[in-house]
Amino acid sequence: MSNSENGIDLSKLEPVLRKYEQDPGALIPVLQEAQQIYGYLPRPVLEEIARRRRVPLNQVYGVVTFYSQFYLERRGRNIIRCCDGTACHVRGAAKIINFLENELGIQAGQTTPDYEFTLEVVYCLGSCALAPVVVVNDRILGQMNPEKMAAVLEKLRSAVAASSEQNA
Repeated sequence: MSNSENGIDLSKLEPVLRKYEQDPGALIPVLQEAQQIYGYLPRPVLEEIARRRRVPLNQVYGVVTFYSQFYLERRGRNIIRCCDGTACHVRGAAKIINFLENELGIQAGQTTPDYEFTLEVVYCLGSCALAPVVVVNDRILGQMNPEKMAAVLEKLRSAVAASSEQNA
């Protein structure tokens, strides 16, 4: 059960579908686990979930597009979330966002072509005392500025390079 034309191995989804086959209300857990497997929810995965759960595809899409936790586009290996809420904004979040956009060559909401970085702007992370705040791969970094962000990016890029050398 693979979808090789899209490079998506649907057989990875089989254990999840079996796990929840007796629970008709488990669409969200199925989607969550599918996203953990693939990193996002590509159309062939959504089609297979709809087919196997006997749910109309538009209903599956309705759930996926309603909840912000689900992603229809492939995301980067490193997720960078910059807060631009009031406290962060007045303390210079725009400078950090502009720096990241220029450094990564993408706009907020986009992923680099090599799928190493996704840049997101959020409007409150609940860490206002640490403003401006950036979350990198679920790690909260407070009192950020472009110089500190440059150091963080360098560490991330070094880790990517080291990983590539090990896999070569």
